[in-house]
Amino acid sequence: MQEARLIGCKALTRPLAFVSAALLSATMSAGPAIAQARKAAPKPKASAAQPAVLAAPLVSKAPEPTFDEGTAQRITAAIASYSALEHRGGWPTLPASVSHLTRGATGPHVALLRQRLAMTDDLPAEKAGGNAFDAELSEAVRHFQARHGVPQTGLLGPKTLAALNVPVAQRLQQLAASLDRLGTLDFVFGQRYVVINIPAAFAEAVAGDKVVRRYVVVVGKPDRPSPMVTTHITTVNLNPTWTVPLSIMKKDIITRMRKDPGYVGRMHMRVLDGAGHEIDANAVDWNSDRAPNFTIRQDSGTWNALGAVRIDMPNAHSVYMHDTNHKEHFSADYRFQSSGCARVDDPRGLATWLLEDNPRWGRREIDAAIAKGERLDVRLTRKVPVAWIYLTGWATRDGAVHFRDDIYGHDKHLARPLAAGLRPPVRTAPRGSRSVPQSGGPARAPLKPASYLDSQ
Repeated sequence: MQEARLIGCKALTRPLAFVSAALLSATMSAGPAIAQARKAAPKPKASAAQPAVLAAPLVSKAPEPTFDEGTAQRITAAIASYSALEHRGGWPTLPASVSHLTRGATGPHVALLRQRLAMTDDLPAEKAGGNAFDAELSEAVRHFQARHGVPQTGLLGPKTLAALNVPVAQRLQQLAASLDRLGTLDFVFGQRYVVINIPAAFAEAVAGDKVVRRYVVVVGKPDRPSPMVTTHITTVNLNPTWTVPLSIMKKDIITRMRKDPGYVGRMHMRVLDGAGHEIDANAVDWNSDRAPNFTIRQDSGTWNALGAVRIDMPNAHSVYMHDTNHKEHFSADYRFQSSGCARVDDPRGLATWLLEDNPRWGRREIDAAIAKGERLDVRLTRKVPVAWIYLTGWATRDGAVHFRDDIYGHDKHLARPLAAGLRPPVRTAPRGSRSVPQSGGPARAPLKPASYLDSQ
């Protein structure tokens, strides 16, 4: 893989400009204007014909990107809004015993749910009263579920209850930590770009400030986390081979070979010496504790851990996006199952979008090339910027504030701890420049990187 490098885009690129501490301070004192701003954008409503229970994971079709030039400003406004809620005492907690509420229910717990959802604009304020679980409340529950990555059933279940009862102080911590991490990014937006928000486990292909398509992704396990990365997509690899990284070789392959000497052969893997020549797997001492003096490469094919497509994005962490022969994880709520790379549920569709300005490569040509079974590298006519980000709290242009679980525990490493009335300032970057750390400022602890390739 090529050495990582960041290359500035041409005429269609736009720099990421962060809000200043002064803007943050002004927003914090916005007072009544905050509520008005939160309601300014219309919220998408689900169709009345929508089934009561939807299969997970549900990927939104809303056109607003998770990450664009206004993300930092919107998170700042959300911090102000949630700070106002905290100042007023936060929101009520629903009893743990209320694990299920459905349409037609009535009583004090339903009344409390209505009040709770009205406080975060999921339910219109004028509808906060009453104690009936009606169609309007069900719609409000769906809206809340969509903001928190919970299956949109429109009913109150254990997962929705848990999300409702997260204290406002914790939500503030998520927003502040996400804003802090945005300040570490060195990213130049293009007319077309790709974003993966790791905690949400989805990818977005963005063109002209609109999401063209969202893709379900499987990202790194907590003990093998996916890193924050900003770089460019350069190449689509069809029928790729997979060279097993050293860490995975030690943790997985060698361990399996000690128990099952035929594993490498069954998985269509070849053991190679330092010169790239194949050696007999039976000649290797798999019980040795010494550092391996060989590499393992898996042949192209349906058995390959990378599937039929790899999307190359040179970076210092050696991670990338790819197909997989383990499709079962895409339908799961919990999609933190890889060894650092991102598995994409429709890699051929994403590859087609990336190559759409190349008349030689459409979906038909990609499928035909894969069917031949030969390894082929197709370079993009224009590199596409890509950002892997870690936002557990963010706000979109439609006025919705979103949250996801802090699966890697990064939020506790906020560079500037929260204090009463104080939020972390954000670096500023003049338009046309790139956001870079300034010398003499406080050091920011980088996210722990995944210094290995993906496994399966």
